[in-house]
Amino acid sequence: MVAKAEIPVFESGADLSLVKGALDESGCAVIRNAQSLELTQQVKAELGDSLGQSRVQEDDSTEDFYPAKTQRLPALLARSKGAQTMATHPTIKSLCEHHLGDNCERFQLHVSVAVNIGPGAREQVLHREEDAFPFFKIPRPNLVIATMWAMSDFTHSNGATLLVPGSHRWQSGRQATPDEVAQADMPEGSVMIWLGGTLHAAGGNSSNEWRYGIILSYSLGWLRQEENQYLSLPPALATNVSDEVRELVGYPMHGSLGFYDPRIAKI
Repeated sequence: MVAKAEIPVFESGADLSLVKGALDESGCAVIRNAQSLELTQQVKAELGDSLGQSRVQEDDSTEDFYPAKTQRLPALLARSKGAQTMATHPTIKSLCEHHLGDNCERFQLHVSVAVNIGPGAREQVLHREEDAFPFFKIPRPNLVIATMWAMSDFTHSNGATLLVPGSHRWQSGRQATPDEVAQADMPEGSVMIWLGGTLHAAGGNSSNEWRYGIILSYSLGWLRQEENQYLSLPPALATNVSDEVRELVGYPMHGSLGFYDPRIAKI
């Protein structure tokens, strides 16, 4: 019998060198109970009204990249102080520095989005976070590192994220076989990390419960961000966040890139 693919799993407080090594080797890892349930509850409360107003599409097509029966909410740092805390988590910062630092002067927030998968949502197609940059040949250099924070328990039945360990090293065109796909079961408060070249997808939800996660991804500071952070957190709001958050969003220059007139921006 062929062994099923497995995602490396660590407990909170694990030796970070082991987590970094697992990401290098497998392209993905899970850290269980990485944040307090108090912070999880804070963020859910801060995002609750906005997420509740998010449109849920009922009609679905397998040709659509995003499955229906799912709530999606961007611009999390403008909506939640707790999400700012999550985005600047020391463990994630250390992993970003390790996996992205050789290719940039500083990394930046790439995407911030809450994803709440409803009962009956279909499985998403496997894809890579770095597919937004097709001019780099696969396997690409490390351009993106992504995290999915469990805001509820992730299980096989409610749509826990699918990952293909090792696929960040595959050549273009190679397809994953069923035994190469693993599923990231994890309790609320845990975080899943994967490199931008790792194949992954939202799982199908065959349960009667919603599966709630928050994606915070990071990219090289000289790349165009997938989410326009300067509209998601415009200068009028950026003045009210910490220097750390403002730098993470990408307001400082990266080398000679990104200069502006502070008399106009008023940051």
